[in-house]
Amino acid sequence: MDTHYLTPLFAPKSVVVFAGRPGEDAAPTPQAAAVLGALRAQAFDGVLNFLDIHTSGTLADLAQARADLAIIALPEQDVPAALEVAGRIRCGAALVLGQGYDAEAAASLHDIARRHGIRLMGPNSLGVQRPRIGLNASVAGLLASPGPLALVSQSGALTTSILDWARKNAVGFSTVVSPGPHSAVDIAQALDFLASDAQTHSIVVYLEGIGPARRFMSALRAAAHAKPVVVLKAGRKPAGNEAARTHSRAIVGSDDVFDAALRRSGAVRVRSFVELFSAAKCLASRYRPVGARLAIVTNGGGPGVLAADWVSEIGLTLGTLSPHVARELAPALPAQASLTDLVDLSEDAAAPHYLAAVQAASADPAVDGLLVIHSPKVGSDPAAVARSLAEFKPRTAKPLLTCWMGDASVGEARAVLNAALIPSFRTPEAAVGAFGNIASFYRNQQLLHQTPPPLTGMAKPDVEGARLLIEGVLAERRQVLTEMESKALLSAFHIPVTQTLLARSATEAMMIATQLGFPVALKVDSPDIAHKSDVQGVALNVLNASAVRDTWNDMMAPVARQAPQARINGITVQAMARQQRGRELYIGLVSDQPFGPVIAFGAGGTMIELINDRAMELPPLNQFLARQLIHRARVAETLGEWRGAPAADVAAIERVLLRVSEMVCELPQLREMDINPLIVDAGGAVAVDARIVIGDAPQPLSGCGSDYHHLAILPYPARYEQVWPLRGGGSYTIRPIHPDDAHMLQALVRSLSPQSRYFRFVSSMAELPPAMLSRFTLIDYDREMALVAVVKTREPRDDGGFDESERIVGVSRYITNPDSTSCEFSLVVADDFGGRGIGSRLMLSIMDVARDKGLSEIDGLVLANNPGMLRLMKSLGFSIEPYAEDPDFRWVSHRL
Repeated sequence: MDTHYLTPLFAPKSVVVFAGRPGEDAAPTPQAAAVLGALRAQAFDGVLNFLDIHTSGTLADLAQARADLAIIALPEQDVPAALEVAGRIRCGAALVLGQGYDAEAAASLHDIARRHGIRLMGPNSLGVQRPRIGLNASVAGLLASPGPLALVSQSGALTTSILDWARKNAVGFSTVVSPGPHSAVDIAQALDFLASDAQTHSIVVYLEGIGPARRFMSALRAAAHAKPVVVLKAGRKPAGNEAARTHSRAIVGSDDVFDAALRRSGAVRVRSFVELFSAAKCLASRYRPVGARLAIVTNGGGPGVLAADWVSEIGLTLGTLSPHVARELAPALPAQASLTDLVDLSEDAAAPHYLAAVQAASADPAVDGLLVIHSPKVGSDPAAVARSLAEFKPRTAKPLLTCWMGDASVGEARAVLNAALIPSFRTPEAAVGAFGNIASFYRNQQLLHQTPPPLTGMAKPDVEGARLLIEGVLAERRQVLTEMESKALLSAFHIPVTQTLLARSATEAMMIATQLGFPVALKVDSPDIAHKSDVQGVALNVLNASAVRDTWNDMMAPVARQAPQARINGITVQAMARQQRGRELYIGLVSDQPFGPVIAFGAGGTMIELINDRAMELPPLNQFLARQLIHRARVAETLGEWRGAPAADVAAIERVLLRVSEMVCELPQLREMDINPLIVDAGGAVAVDARIVIGDAPQPLSGCGSDYHHLAILPYPARYEQVWPLRGGGSYTIRPIHPDDAHMLQALVRSLSPQSRYFRFVSSMAELPPAMLSRFTLIDYDREMALVAVVKTREPRDDGGFDESERIVGVSRYITNPDSTSCEFSLVVADDFGGRGIGSRLMLSIMDVARDKGLSEIDGLVLANNPGMLRLMKSLGFSIEPYAEDPDFRWVSHRL
């Protein structure tokens, strides 16, 4: 019932191998020779059989060879036949080891696998290793040592390099998988399995490209919510496009977008092979997310200062000991020791001094992690210091990293540290960078937990009016909105804009300017001119009517000369923004392949490309995400009080960003957008100029039933929130689950009776394990749903008042089955709320959601000795049948 659909691939109990005819002297392919050698090199925990596709026999004979996993390492022309045989013996998964298959050849194998219900990895796969069960179904060489780290890689060469490095550095793996190009089981599906794999505590991923962004982000977010994930991606694409129609397209590169996507997923990105190894060391040590304060313990000022410089360079904080901790530690250290910033133990430091300093720093709440640096000194014993740290490590939960400088005299010390799984680095900068990765994971986890709805709680925008405007422009076969149309679209979402009117003659321009009041700005209006300044099509601070006339005449000539083919509608007139000491900012939108729309923020003005200040975030946004986006841009430093200017209204910037997020969510036709400049001062923000590019709405992805299919991250589905009367009085709310519900969900499970817990989980566990709790609360709303029933409670206080809080009293959920047409449900209700109508309402609500997502059937397993649930299912119209695979269960199903 809770078995992952890739279990036959990653945890098979039986394996059948197709790798040539028995008795042949030579294997038919290099992959066959490699995998046969790998399988024979160690004992697989399950049943291992070998089959030949040319062997004659009956279907009854084949049935004897039934297996979970088929490993196929045959010439290309024989692979389809082997896959057919694997289907006939009901293999749940197949692994095709080979190379050189193009997309067409791979697609034909996918069709065979799909017809037989086989999960296919390959056909260009390097294979899979699962060390704990002795499975080496790969051509990657020797089986890795067992450990808690999973490696998922799109490069065979990098996979073998990491495994070779790991053997020397005492790093073990739970899983090694390299799907290869054109694999049916891809990186996203492998991550989905590893997210709930008990053997895996952390994951390292090497990427060269991704498939559907929604599926990738969903799997990566689920994995990173449960355990640390570090990603190295190759193939960076810089920004820059001479034909760009907006500043956004010109300054935002796809690599910037990938950074934003990884931050939002909760994973950490490294940018070099060396960093990946460093991250692997830290993850193998099972360090969990921490803050950014790194204390440095050293016996040499120079190396300590180098480390402190790098702490500042990469945005960390130097962790200094609390005053009382420093006072208590000082008597235990050499007389020359300094505790001002660094914990500099001086050249006289020995193992006891190091141990005392590390113990003190580890216990200090002002410190999040420790870096211990040792430089060779005359009479020092580097190995003794290392042994003292190895003995101490089990007593601290904080990251402990080391840098033993030198080489000839510190080999034994490094061996001691490696054996104790203490990450050891040769340079201070590498050690600080590794801690930076751990701290980044902590920061990104905060972003991961943000699941905003598509619309904020602010005044409702005129979405229908905005859609009509866009449809009108598309009907004219235009993609670029004029400035006035762009501002009208912004106004529909309550973004403040300067009043702008179009003049079609110099006389009309003078009349409009006089009505608006001087000074005014004049701008050429044309759907064919991307940047008006480039063709001298902008004039600012025009002071009177005659100047308006002269400017009109002076502007038209150079515009016609520099853009002779452009359609000129006229010139727009607008009053100059009157913000005192206003800051010029920029808010933009680009559409990335494959991540879809991305919101950008930074410094604005005419030199936006030269300044090149941008921070990015994937929509949807909430206030926390908007604030983080602002702070990541360099221009954020100018928003406070500065040279007599009052602080800018940052809350107004946040509101504009939230409104832009609403636009992106509700208008899938948006392709690019510039609000430049957005002028902000102490009194608020106003959009002075805007340019928007649109296109036809993208088609929904296959199997995507969402209204927001154009987004890489699905918004919180607030539309499913409903309030219902509670039988016996009061009311309760049914709404989709949220990551912040983890504590309430755990409280519900703990409050259940042992029988209720067993009925729900078929287990006697008293509470949800951390990985399961994460998995149940951070969900992909597109392929699954969990609805919680929430009641408000009042607890009396000592002063006679009451504290109001919320309590989850029931949960219904479904997960879409691999066939993408049906789903499996579960239901639990608090014992003290049974019989009050909550269970039936939760089931009806979850069925409505499944129906809304386009699913055709909902089914599940109910214990035969759970009469209450069976009665509920019957009352809701479910069919109830015996479950062939286990007589203790009943199979219940309902057509939607």
